Amino acid sequence: MEEPEKIFKQEVIFSKLVKAGKRTYFFDIKLTRNNDYYLIITESKKLYNSESGKFYYHKNKILLYLDQLEKFISGLKAVKENATQNLLLTPHEEFVHIETKNSDLEDVIYK
Repeated sequence: MEEPEKIFKQEVIFSKLVKAGKRTYFFDIKLTRNNDYYLIITESKKLYNSESGKFYYHKNKILLYLDQLEKFISGLKAVKENATQNLLLTPHEEFVHIETKNSDLEDVIYK
């Protein structure tokens, strides 16, 4: 298997952008040098650095080979089903983000 740093620089075969509030998700299918397809899911969030007074983008990435995609989707479906059946969150419920000392972490409280 190739090193992740080398894989990320491959050509994009397909790309889908999804905006969700303050976050943007990129779904990119790429091809490795060994002709294996993989999916990179990137979460990008615009943040403000109070020390420098500038905005920047914090990104998180998940690399997933396409032969693992069905198991990944199955897990997502199970999470969605559990959230809708057991958590019973309704559209009118509000949530509040609480900043922590580590700006990469945040807690969510449902009212």
